[in-house]
Amino acid sequence: MALVASVQQMPSRDVLLTADDVAQRLNVTKDWVWDHSSRKAPYLPVIRMSDGVLRYRLSEVEEFVSERERLSVIRRKHR
Repeated sequence: MALVASVQQMPSRDVLLTADDVAQRLNVTKDWVWDHSSRKAPYLPVIRMSDGVLRYRLSEVEEFVSERERLSVIRRKHR
């Protein structure tokens, strides 16, 4: 909840999130976030700041979710 409240209070610029923030946003583990930041597909867009320091643009995380949802709908229609 703290993440949602802090994001809503920030200016409308694209916020950078940590792996913990993304895990909380997506309701997954931090390991899941790290795994999807280094695999080919589905790839979670990441900014590598330095060794072990990853940041994620909020807008790209939202795009990732939207794309996964779109693909889920397409798969359901083809069954």
